[in-house]
Amino acid sequence: MSNMQLDTLRRIVQEINASVSLHDSLDIMVNHVADAMHVDVCSIYLLDERNRRYVLMASKGLKPEAVGTVSLSVGEGLVGLVGQREEIVNLDNAPKHERFAYLPETGEELFNSFLGVPVMYRRKVMGVLVVQNKESQDFSEAAESFLVTLCAQLSGVIAHAHAVGNIDVFRKPSNGPSYKTFQGVSGAGGVALGRAIVLYPPADLAAIPDREAEDISDELELLDQAIAAVRLEIQSLDEKMQDSLMSEERALFSVFLRMLDENALPSEIKDHIRAGSWAQGAVRKVIDKHVALFAQMEDDYLRERVSDLKDLGRRILACLQENDTSHRELSPDSILIGEEISTAALVELPVDNIAAIVTSEGAANSHMVIVARALGIPTVVGVTELPITTLDDIEMIVDAYQGRVFVNPPRRLRQRYKEVQKEEEQIAKDLKQYETKDAITPDGVSIPLFVNTGLMIDVVRGVQRGAKGVGLYRSEIPFMLRERFPGEEEQRAIYRQQLSHFANKPVIMRTLDIGADKDLPYFSIEEENSALGWRGIRFTLDHPEIFSAQIRAMLKASIGLNNLHILLPMVTSVSEVEEVLYLLERDWIAVQEEEQVKITKPKIGIMVEVPSVLLQIDEFAELVDFFSVGSNDLTQYLLAVDRNNPHVANVYSHFHPSVLRALKRLVQDCHIHQKPVSVCGEMAGDPLSAILLMAMGFNTLSMSSSNILRVRKAICHVPMTDAKKLLDDVLQMNNPLVIKSWLEHYFKTHGLADMVKSNRMLNV
Repeated sequence: MSNMQLDTLRRIVQEINASVSLHDSLDIMVNHVADAMHVDVCSIYLLDERNRRYVLMASKGLKPEAVGTVSLSVGEGLVGLVGQREEIVNLDNAPKHERFAYLPETGEELFNSFLGVPVMYRRKVMGVLVVQNKESQDFSEAAESFLVTLCAQLSGVIAHAHAVGNIDVFRKPSNGPSYKTFQGVSGAGGVALGRAIVLYPPADLAAIPDREAEDISDELELLDQAIAAVRLEIQSLDEKMQDSLMSEERALFSVFLRMLDENALPSEIKDHIRAGSWAQGAVRKVIDKHVALFAQMEDDYLRERVSDLKDLGRRILACLQENDTSHRELSPDSILIGEEISTAALVELPVDNIAAIVTSEGAANSHMVIVARALGIPTVVGVTELPITTLDDIEMIVDAYQGRVFVNPPRRLRQRYKEVQKEEEQIAKDLKQYETKDAITPDGVSIPLFVNTGLMIDVVRGVQRGAKGVGLYRSEIPFMLRERFPGEEEQRAIYRQQLSHFANKPVIMRTLDIGADKDLPYFSIEEENSALGWRGIRFTLDHPEIFSAQIRAMLKASIGLNNLHILLPMVTSVSEVEEVLYLLERDWIAVQEEEQVKITKPKIGIMVEVPSVLLQIDEFAELVDFFSVGSNDLTQYLLAVDRNNPHVANVYSHFHPSVLRALKRLVQDCHIHQKPVSVCGEMAGDPLSAILLMAMGFNTLSMSSSNILRVRKAICHVPMTDAKKLLDDVLQMNNPLVIKSWLEHYFKTHGLADMVKSNRMLNV
């Protein structure tokens, strides 16, 4: 690709990113491509999946009246051929091709050369980009390469437009979206029927939809309050930075204040409100308009002011959202919808009213999903094509077993899923008998089941369901629910509550584990690859003041209970453990002196998450008292799969032969040193994999409270001899899907069909 083409490509991408709507993006694309390639025609056709047609959405060179009205059925014409083959079609005499479809509305018969490139997103055709010339001549490889690169950029724009509902080709003109099915990834199993409640990201202008104002005077008042608050905020920032910045460096604050004058931005925003828009949508429209104008300016300085303008818009929006608390009011059977929903946002809501969660991003083992599982909330993630902003108050069905979401489902489908819900309720009722039973196999082997906690509801349910202790207390959750780092006394009170509920039973508390998908609202960690970055013990050792406060709080909370165990996350090297042991010894001595009481020194364990630890068990065994497998992270690192990336979610599987073989070897190595080893990841809460872990010899299994009874029932029905035979069988297999199917077959033929997730799926 030439330097000129690269410059053109950069310019197109820059303008598309600054454009206000999908239609603007498509118009920018066809005009720039036609000019850059010196072609007579450039057109974009998008696939309308509901009607199975390619719709002409933008064109330079074809008749303008054809745009938005002309369409081809899937497989029709040369456009259909490109989509069908999912590859480039390059012709020097298109009208003579057998698949050429004559459409008089376009004037297309005048053009001979044809180059069509599919617009692909995640292996799926979303549309076709076409360039044409009157002259009969094949297009060059450089032209093909240029368009392929552009289509890769365009696919993301189209997918985002689908996700946020800013594409109207496939939508009915009234009453919201029609009945449609969307596919995602199952996060937490279950079925829910209810109405959608859309949670918009705070201060994200791009996510704000168009919406009519319910009361124009109320919206104007909200805007006035927001503008006043932003003025005060900027004045405060200006004063705060007087000693740090020179006056010219603080000029931006003066610019912001001038833009907030009543005759500037507020006047334009109010015009939109008076025309019927809600305040947040009006802010987005005005900011988008000015951003587009600035982005087109030739002056580099003015173009760079785009980010400042967006920042001002976000500040106004944040104040508007702070004053608008309607999204917090959830009626029973609410289905939460969002691009991403954080753990903190989830647990702040009345969870008893949440029937299900659906997000367009994320993956099946994100931290939010783990918490949703603990709460027993059916969850589907990675629904990339979900038209989020069109779904408020729309009736939906969420089938979290299959990862399906049904929008505006027909009566017949609703009835079928109500029957599934009744089956689920019956299964839950049948499982209650296992609350008072121990997990003992028919041939007499006892497997202690522990509970993973973080919220008080986990503790209550864990006790109710007979957990033998806490296998993982996620200490980061209280940190995530605050607006600052909690103090030592605050932490002590929280930890005391956890330890007291399980008096005389072991409580394993993991030290602060933030980073990756576990962000603190007041301590953001921005990294290109957060899963491999500053997280777990790496973070806390770099902040010994935070680590020490937490250890001291845990030690004080354990006084008189003596059931505290401490677990270290994301350990990579022996030196990290040695440093922790030094800090722990120091704090243990200091707290005893301060409290004038003898405190039992807690047992120390490490999480086996980083694959390198598997090769150093001998060295670690000399330093620690126990090992605990974090199967979620260990699986993602062994398989090199980001578990929060929906692009590769289908590759992530704890039934992968490498994962199973690594775990079997780990148990053997730990037991050589007479060190107990447990699993506290989601693998322990799956009845299928729990049976394999039992056969490997893990000392305990720890899981979400919602899974304890299912796993206990499975253990009570599967003899250890059968479990070991199953383990031997699957260790000879090389395909995770085959392994899972083998286990499912055993369950279905041994009275455990209701424990198999796929058995409760509907073929719809």
